Amino acid sequence: MQTTSTEDTLALLRLVAARGASDVRRDLLDQHGSAAVALDAGPGAWRNAGLSPEQIASLTDTHAVPARALAWLESPGSHLIGWHDPDYPPPLRRGPNPPLALFVAGDPTRLWHPSVAVVGSRSPTPAGRENARDFARALAASGLGVVSGLAAGVDSAAHHAALDCGGLTVAVLGTGVDVPYPRSNAALHARIAEAGAVVSEYLPGTGPAQFHFPARNRIIAGLSLGTLVIEAAERSGALITARLATEAAREVFAVPGSIHNPLARGCHRLIRDGAGLVESAAEVIAALAPQAALLAGDLRSRLQAPIQESRRPVDEAAHGSGRDDPDYQNLWNALGHDPSAMDQLVERTGLTAAAVSSMLLLMELDGRVISQHGRYFRSR
Repeated sequence: MQTTSTEDTLALLRLVAARGASDVRRDLLDQHGSAAVALDAGPGAWRNAGLSPEQIASLTDTHAVPARALAWLESPGSHLIGWHDPDYPPPLRRGPNPPLALFVAGDPTRLWHPSVAVVGSRSPTPAGRENARDFARALAASGLGVVSGLAAGVDSAAHHAALDCGGLTVAVLGTGVDVPYPRSNAALHARIAEAGAVVSEYLPGTGPAQFHFPARNRIIAGLSLGTLVIEAAERSGALITARLATEAAREVFAVPGSIHNPLARGCHRLIRDGAGLVESAAEVIAALAPQAALLAGDLRSRLQAPIQESRRPVDEAAHGSGRDDPDYQNLWNALGHDPSAMDQLVERTGLTAAAVSSMLLLMELDGRVISQHGRYFRSR
């Protein structure tokens, strides 16, 4: 995955710090091609692009970016992906009101992985918590990622289940990417950043605000091929996520429950409105298989890797059958049947961490590499 120049990164941070409507700032990036060029265009161009006086005032203030955000970007595993960046996740780009930029702690290539949002009540019943674990575990074991919001209840259960089976999970925050919320999930936050990715559109250091959480739900829906609601009251954030998924033309699934359970009423309402009634993860997996294949195609195009149905790219590397990319062969040779950490593979191959991460993701999509707890090995 590509990294932007320091100048462009700093310019993008200033655009993020300007806050306000994100569509006009996205348009500004589209017009100028980079954040640095957009800032150099000056107040007249910003005004013509539709930026508000408050946004323009912020952009003219060279100290508008908090020091904490600058320091966070210098820390290992910290990434900033802008709307204009080719590494911006395609599902999110096609989603509702996509954010101007994403702060990512962990592996940004994980945001391209075919995933399902698993959402629900912060205070689920014991059965609801068990359903969240069972569905998330099965989805992760199938190779799909699990996206959720790091909240208490269903979100936490889904994240834990995906991690415990060695699967991929992505947490989308309504705070800064470096601010775990609730605080009781600090250890889970660190675990996800280590093995998957933690994501936020807000500047590092941003604390919780009530209006941030409904807004972050559009990112949960946008990153996912579909949204699965486990338990939800008739008025809940999970239903907002489901609505946003529908607006983005994504699949919505709901698990039915007892008519005596108030946390089943939101799911029953979704089902009446057309959501898929599901009783097992296999039903979700089957319904999303075509979209997952399309996203895998997007990833291969981004990595400029050939798509071969009869013989997969990693097959060629494994069998030495003439693949002309020595980096893939190098990485395949560095992988063993015992789990290897990312830094070990970087050391063995001499490749950059970004290159190794991108190739590993492609190998995972091809079913030749397995990732467990942030370590990689050949599929047996």
